[in-house]
Formats: sequence, C-alpha cells, structure tokens
Amino acid sequence: MAEVDSILDRRRAGVLLHITSLPSPSGTGDLGDDAHHFVDFLAEAGLSVWQTLPIGPTHGDRSPYQCMSAHAGNPEFISLEWLVHRGWITPADMSATPDARAPLRQSALSKAFIGLVREPEDGFNRRQLRSFERANEYWLDDYALFICLREKFGNTSWQTWPDEYRDRKPDALMLVKSELSHVISKIKFEQFVFFSQWNQLRRYANQKGVLLFGDMPIFVALDSADVWANKESFDLDEQGNARVVAGVPPDYFSATGQRWGNPHYNWQHMEETGFQWWMDRLKTQLNLYDLIRIDHFRGFEAYWEISANEPTAINGRWVKAPGEALLRRIYECFGSRSLPLVAENLGVITEEVEALRAMFEIPGMLILQFAFDGGLDNPYLPANHRENEVVYTGTHDNDTTVGWYAGLSDSGKRKVLETLGEDRQTDAMPWSLIASALNSKARLAMIPMQDFLELGADARMNTPGTLEDRNWSWQFAWSQLPDSLAHSILTRVREAERTHR
Repeated sequence: MAEVDSILDRRRAGVLLHITSLPSPSGTGDLGDDAHHFVDFLAEAGLSVWQTLPIGPTHGDRSPYQCMSAHAGNPEFISLEWLVHRGWITPADMSATPDARAPLRQSALSKAFIGLVREPEDGFNRRQLRSFERANEYWLDDYALFICLREKFGNTSWQTWPDEYRDRKPDALMLVKSELSHVISKIKFEQFVFFSQWNQLRRYANQKGVLLFGDMPIFVALDSADVWANKESFDLDEQGNARVVAGVPPDYFSATGQRWGNPHYNWQHMEETGFQWWMDRLKTQLNLYDLIRIDHFRGFEAYWEISANEPTAINGRWVKAPGEALLRRIYECFGSRSLPLVAENLGVITEEVEALRAMFEIPGMLILQFAFDGGLDNPYLPANHRENEVVYTGTHDNDTTVGWYAGLSDSGKRKVLETLGEDRQTDAMPWSLIASALNSKARLAMIPMQDFLELGADARMNTPGTLEDRNWSWQFAWSQLPDSLAHSILTRVREAERTHR
C-alpha cells in the first residue's frame, strides 16, 4: 500500500465518483469488472486518485452518510461476477431479469456461503474467513448480530425492539446467537466477500498508480450497529432516542440549515475511555483507504446541537468538542505526524477550526464554485490557494459545474470568466473551471466525473437538505465517454504537472 507520508508530497489529480455511480450489471454499481475498468481509465488519463463517498450499508434513503455501520461494507456493492470467477457460484446462478438483481444477490451469496461451509475446516477459503473474522471481531460481531436482529424485527429501528434486545440483555443476546447462528455467520461471510473484493480492487488500483480516497462522516446514524452496541458513547435517553441531534445552521445550501438527525457523542465518556471508539473506527478506515476525508471536520472543534424536538436546524447552538485531545490520541495511536487525512472545512469555519487543522497540518478543501462571491480575501479564489490543500471544482453536494454555471446571472458569469482570466473566456464550461483546478497551487486537484463528462444539473449527485428521489442515484454509462477523453485529460494533467509517474 502507499506510504502515508507520500500522499501530498507531489502534485496529483483525481476524480470523485461513488461506487453507485459506476456502470454495472446490478444497476447499483459494484466492485467487479466495471470498477477495475474504471481504474484502467484513470491510469490512462493520468489521474492518480479515486475518491468515493462512504461505502457502508445504507438505509432506504440510500444516503451514504447515514449508514448502518461505520465499519461494514455495503453488500449491494458485491460483484456476483466475481463470485463466478472464484467458482463460488455458477453462471446459471446469474440468470435473472435486471429487476430481480437485488433478491438474486442474496440468493447467490447464500449459495456461495453454503458451498463454503461445506468445505473442509482446514481448506484455504475457510481459513481465510476465520482470519477475517478474528481481525475484525472488534466490530464484526456486533454488526452481524445487529443486522440479524433488525431482520428478525422487520427491519425496524433498534429503539423499537423488545426491551431485552434494545438494551442488549446478555441472556437474550446469547439465546439469539444460538438460535440464529447460521444467519449471523452468513452476514459475516457477506462482509468477508465485500472486503475481499475491496482489497483486490485497492491492490489493482495501487499497482496502476491510483490511490483510493475515502470519506469518513464525523457522525453516525442513530439506527446503526455503532450506536446500538455503544450507547454509552452517545447522548441518548433511556429508550435509546437521541436527546439532541446534529446538523448545521443556515448556510449556502439551505436557508433553514440542515438537520441531519444523527445523535451527538457523549464526549466525556469518550475521553474517559481514551477515545477507543474512534481508534477502532480509524483502524478500519486506514485499512480501506490510502487517503481519508474527515467529513464536517469543524465538528471536532465545535458542533451544532439541535434539540431532537426541533423540526429544522435553525434553533441550535454551538457546543465545544475535545478535538485537540481526540486528534492527539489519533496521532499517538497510529504513530505518525503525517496520517493521510483531509479536513472537510466547509461551511461556518472559525479561526479556532482553522487553528486546530493547522496544529496537525491536515490539508483542507477548496471549492472553486464558491470562489466568485465576496472580496479578494475569499479563500477559494485561485490566487489564494496554498500547496497543502485539496481543490475541487465542486463536491457531491454541489451542482455539476455545467449546471452551476447555467444557473448564474449574466453578471455572475462575466465575473467568473474575468476571474479565471482572459485566456479562458472562450473555453466552454466545465473545462475552464477544470483547468483552474488543475493549475491551482493545491497539490491535489479533484474533479467530479460529471464535470469530465460535461454533464448538466440532471447529473447532480445530491441536493443537501432534501430527500429527493434522485439523490445518490446518478450513474454514468461507458457510452458517455468519448474515445478521446482519457487522452484529453492526460494532456491537461501533464500541462499542470500532475502526472504521478
């Protein structure tokens, strides 16, 4: 794997694309052949970083920022073709209509699991599975039991389960572990398959000179294995409901702020336990990625606390968090002053937040779509960029560059073009903004795949503060990539001196 000290020691360029946005036979994106083909495209285009959104198992809203586990992988990303290649299922097991892929995946995984448990105890695959379970028991046991119980009780939130399961009474848990041991073992097997596929993809990417860039939400979902198994680490009432919830005050994205609904942490308990919950979480993330974005980094300095009874985020308050103590513990635990972390420092950012980031020399983010409001001191203006930063044209929460530019007034468009420079006034969007990102002083430039494909607002990944059906659903098709795209990107990356070889 890549050395952590080498992430931002040179100029690089990369792409932002979630797994769900990959073309795939499943219709949801997976870790199979199309993911490896995408790595080939990145290498051919001179792009050496692939950033995804969080890859955990989601709820019905599909938001990767409200996962059922901060450790587990989403079983929907498992490639069935990979199972065929391994001989764990047959091509005949793949015969189904596209709208039956979801139940097909479960059927195929069940067949693969049955085949595995029939192997000799000392067989290679059985030994690999046991090794995986031992290495990940710090989260895997609770996660598998949580998913098993959730299915047992109709996929309802754990706060609604019978008290003995909600409150994790030892006798009740011991009984269900015995009664449903086969189901629990299958859930663990699914995670073994996911991590096997992910690790294979990461090795392939690294061999091609491509680093994997992950995204770690600062908060976790209330209905998650993390909260159910660690209630003392969260600010909950006796029934397991959040007393206060997370969000942000009114900002660029929403006039009423964003009420995310995640429970806040019991920071006092976390400090008393040496932040072990966070150490375990970072351990998993560092095993998955070469580089990690800490979503909503400012919450380490102070977080927006909203009463659980409030319908919006307006009536909240800022509460101090022990970010310095947490980060010191992280760096002590993992033994490096140069951990591969990036801070998402967008929104209401204070001097205290930036001082915390600077204390640990963690790179921040620059969003070019935010560069054209305000005065000359706007930190997103290209002239104000610094080397130890990551620059984006936009993120998953922004409109595409084409959609953003189309929505500007005529005067707004003129200001953008004037700021980008006379030599780019005739360069069509999104390429003028892409060129600005690539030519930035920031050592890492990240471009959403939608921008490379010149797509409009219909390809937007997410509109914050909304529950639109199209959120998190965009996918590209290989037919959308012009034959010349990789070469065109490579030329621009070379001109910006961002090639990795």
